[in-house]
Amino acid sequence: MKSLVIYFSHTGKNYMRDGIRNIDKGNTKIVAELINEITNAELFEVEPVISYPYKYKECCDKAKEELNSNIRPQIKNKIDNINDYDVIYIGGPVWWGHLPMPLFTAIEGLDFAGKIVKPFSTHEGSGLGSIMQDIEKLCKNADIKPGLAIRGSDANSSKDKLKGWYILWKNKQQVEIV
Repeated sequence: MKSLVIYFSHTGKNYMRDGIRNIDKGNTKIVAELINEITNAELFEVEPVISYPYKYKECCDKAKEELNSNIRPQIKNKIDNINDYDVIYIGGPVWWGHLPMPLFTAIEGLDFAGKIVKPFSTHEGSGLGSIMQDIEKLCKNADIKPGLAIRGSDANSSKDKLKGWYILWKNKQQVEIV
């Protein structure tokens, strides 16, 4: 089966287990690359035309405004179709309990009929938030598998958890690793 990882990740000041600190590589990007390593899935990074603010509070404020106003930020790259893929992994940080709005921009309008969708998130305490509900709305007619939540602080050491999820994804239970 051919697989694709569609993800959005943020660098800069991020909230981590030990407080706010700078990260040069986004937690979700780390997890997406590990999924690629485990599954050999292709990677597609969603990149907004206008980058999110570097500072944590400013980034949170922008993300909240986009969510509350249902804004679809422009993205640099676009997926025209997913016809060639059987399994689609979709992931991002949990922002205000939801997928970041650039992911809405990237995946809205794609035909998920007959596709297996495996959602994942990075977070610092909110687990999957409402990401599963977002995925259900965005990925009509897909076979949506249980999601996986990984603490961003643990992204670098999450390979074994991801392997376990990869093996267990056929189960009908939600998997949250906190």
